[in-house]
Amino acid sequence: MKKLLLAGVAAVAMAAVATPAAAEIELELGGFAKGYFSYVDQDEAAGLDVRPLDIIRHTEVHAGGETTLDNGLTVGVRLEAEADGNDAAGIEESYAYFSGGWGRVNVGAEDGSNYLLQVAAPSADSNVDGVRSFVQPLNLQSLRGAIGQLNAIAAYTGEVDSSLGFDYENNATGYADKVTYLSPVFGGFQVGLSYAPDNSNAGDFGGNRLETGFGDAMEAAFRYEGQFEGVGVAFGAGYTTISDDDSVGNSAAAAAAYGVGTTSDDRDQWNVGLDLDFAGFGLGAVYTEDNNGVSELAGTTADEETLVVGVDYTTGAFKLGASYFDQSNSFSLDNIDTTRYTGGVVYTYGPGLTFRGSVSYTEIDNFAAGATDVDGTAVLVGTQINF
Repeated sequence: MKKLLLAGVAAVAMAAVATPAAAEIELELGGFAKGYFSYVDQDEAAGLDVRPLDIIRHTEVHAGGETTLDNGLTVGVRLEAEADGNDAAGIEESYAYFSGGWGRVNVGAEDGSNYLLQVAAPSADSNVDGVRSFVQPLNLQSLRGAIGQLNAIAAYTGEVDSSLGFDYENNATGYADKVTYLSPVFGGFQVGLSYAPDNSNAGDFGGNRLETGFGDAMEAAFRYEGQFEGVGVAFGAGYTTISDDDSVGNSAAAAAAYGVGTTSDDRDQWNVGLDLDFAGFGLGAVYTEDNNGVSELAGTTADEETLVVGVDYTTGAFKLGASYFDQSNSFSLDNIDTTRYTGGVVYTYGPGLTFRGSVSYTEIDNFAAGATDVDGTAVLVGTQINF
């Protein structure tokens, strides 16, 4: 019995040595639920009928935590997961971060500095017409198909998913694994830098590592926030460049569709934005460009230029807003211009609780000879719950 007792103690001791100590981080849970009733009246492509009434929702669950060491270093982790089955439920962001008086470093699957420091224009409902659209009532597959350009758009950008929205986020690197440095705020200024070794990698245990498709990516951005004689000012700009490792593979579909040979190139995306706030009013504008990684060989451009202007007014629990969105896309030799006008109201009925309503009118003009112009109107009423 004594031998068995000693053997058991030894086994426990060995297990304790073999098991790494866990960091003293208290887990925090949160997230949001966004839900809307929608009514849509839009042009449709043949065979792609759109139901006028629907329910649109978007839910995420966030988890994470941090600890601060005696030397002042803060270490934390962050996870964000899609919770709706129709949104490819699963972990979307997962990264570690380190911060102190010298700034902050994120490592893992997270947005880059170009998006994190991007200035947004005021909106009617940030879920609908904000810098990142979470809710898109129109069916873009049918709407874009109605102008006869669905195949061209898909060949250059892959945008055939009916859930795609009209937003202006500068997140060309997506959630590819990257390292991002964000400086402390000095006199209202903050700068950020990001580097992704493999822009096609968003997983664990090593990435693609093959020099095909798009390769490494670099981002740089800055942002200023301050006050001038009672006027709040936010101004910023950012730039992203993604190398083209495979000049043939990236745009094989586009090359085959238009018979122009190799058309891929380094992808470049940049933005500049300004937002002013005074006595409850907000006014802002953002301009951004993206070449979508397509060269201008034989006129086969895929340039995207976007201008957004927004205004809002906050009084008590109500925020009234309106925005103008104009996006010009070049696909092959055609030019497609998308214009959207949105107005709406957001009412805060409790901490983290809002009712939201908006009306949007979208028009897509195709400037090709004999092309058809299309439009759509969307009415949304819903709520957002932050938890």
